[in-house]
Amino acid sequence: MARDLAHLSDEALVALLARSDETALGELYDRYGRVAFGLALRMLRDETLAEDAVQEGFLAVWRTAARFVPERGKASTWILTLVHRRSVDIVRREERRRADSLELAPEPSTSAADDDAWLRFERERVQAALKQLPDPQREALELAYYGGFTQTELAERLGQPVGTIKSRMFTGLARLRELLGENEEAWSPSPSTT
Repeated sequence: MARDLAHLSDEALVALLARSDETALGELYDRYGRVAFGLALRMLRDETLAEDAVQEGFLAVWRTAARFVPERGKASTWILTLVHRRSVDIVRREERRRADSLELAPEPSTSAADDDAWLRFERERVQAALKQLPDPQREALELAYYGGFTQTELAERLGQPVGTIKSRMFTGLARLRELLGENEEAWSPSPSTT
């Protein structure tokens, strides 16, 4: 008979999970599975890989619940961090797999070359926009998204409060969206008149 754990806090559920309570894992998954999948899907852009990242992330939650320290952060942040890390691992694994298979791949077709050129162009746009951000914002974003660091890890690494790191990332992302939106308008072809 399943226990109803909906009234418990996330931290209490992790404490139960540390004692191998499967029902607690189910409750945490019910609470954060959809959000975790959305996070992984944004990073991986592939539903199957995103499902793998969520599964591996929740497996890590199961295995490491005893090491969770509530004083260091919220359980929800910890869970999503583990899913984020698994997503980063999958991105790296897929990049290695693609690099290994390039030797066996036939010459790229024109459309693949066009896609590569477009991705290179987009990468350059993002890099150029990042360079326009103030150093603290750029550093926080680059370490988080390219380095795979959590906000808590960034705070420790940079010697700043977590709130400052969150503020830098939020402000930096907002400015990045503005810059990329402006650049997109400048680069997009004008509508044809027919």
